[in-house]
Amino acid sequence: MAMTDRKHSTRILVAGCGKLGGDIASLLAKTADVYGLRRNPHKVPPEVTGIGADLTRPDTLKGQLPENLDVVIYCLTPSSYDEPGYRDAYVTGLQNLINALGPNKLTRLLFISSTSVYAQNDDSWVDEHSEARPDRFTGQLILEGEQTALNSIHPATVVRFSGIYGHSRQRFLEEVLEGRMNPEPPAPFSNRIHEQDAARAVAWLTENAMKGEPLDDLYIGSDCEPVRLDDVVAWVRQQVPCKDPVEGARKGGRAGSKRCSNQRLLATGFEFRYPDYKAGYRELIDGLS
Repeated sequence: MAMTDRKHSTRILVAGCGKLGGDIASLLAKTADVYGLRRNPHKVPPEVTGIGADLTRPDTLKGQLPENLDVVIYCLTPSSYDEPGYRDAYVTGLQNLINALGPNKLTRLLFISSTSVYAQNDDSWVDEHSEARPDRFTGQLILEGEQTALNSIHPATVVRFSGIYGHSRQRFLEEVLEGRMNPEPPAPFSNRIHEQDAARAVAWLTENAMKGEPLDDLYIGSDCEPVRLDDVVAWVRQQVPCKDPVEGARKGGRAGSKRCSNQRLLATGFEFRYPDYKAGYRELIDGLS
């Protein structure tokens, strides 16, 4: 994933340089000039140039954005998990940033989204052509953010990630270990992607854009094996001692039951480091000791 001869010509802004954004920025900083925008700029990775701004306050963006940006990666998470928090993160903040960028077109605007925009609950496969009609305000506002990006003057690509897990996101594994997960078979299908693969996928698409290769306006970012939640829990219990299920342990998932297809992403040549849940959780379990 090299962008040779672009170190001084490629300028990338990662807006929302937190966990995922920081990982993306670190990968791209190996071969490009990368800027990370967040409220606390001292928390960006050391190889990234920090920019302090609050995207919900347009005045804080004045004079802060680098000139001649090639790519903007919009990777915000809500500061509060209510409707105003989601609107600020996915719609208002993005529109404020687009306004601050001015009239010069980017090579690509990438908007980090979620498969929660799919409300399917019938075990069906979903891909980039499937209907996205979310039944909760969270998905509805994320979908509105997607349209804000796609309707801007900039060539835009949306990446819908399924559940991100990894070394910094071990909540599911911890719940299984503590007996707080006890889904009844057949449980809903679940979809996930390792945080390293999520960051690598965005970097891969960014590099393809800078090479002039065509990108679609939408990709699903999910690993190669959707699996029922009870099968994942049973497998974890076989690998490591877990506490017996506690009273009130969660029985099912929170995101319907669907199977996310990653075929469009694979068709770009992207290769997963963790193609299924066993590869990813095996490493996490081995690290417990």
